[in-house]
Amino acid sequence: MPRERQRLPYTSLVVDAALPGAELVEKGLEDLRLGRESVEALLVSIGAPRLMRLGLEVAAAIPEAEHRLYDRLSESDAATAHGRYNALLRRLVSFERAACARP
Repeated sequence: MPRERQRLPYTSLVVDAALPGAELVEKGLEDLRLGRESVEALLVSIGAPRLMRLGLEVAAAIPEAEHRLYDRLSESDAATAHGRYNALLRRLVSFERAACARP
């Protein structure tokens, strides 16, 4: 029987800094908690369902985060937005997979 993860309130201790992409997830969780729409908050909003299943408390995920993140990246440099968007999603998935695999 799989053990059920307990949902913990956000603290810096919850996000293991050794996991790939931890700095993005930690900043995104903090920004969401404070009501800021940052690149990191949008990224965490995209991953919110899986992050919550991993036991992280995600405050008020931003709707349509995928589109909003791409638009935000396009504003600063449209030519590289697609590549940066995909790189951020890969970092998020790496974090989620590593967090899933930890004991």
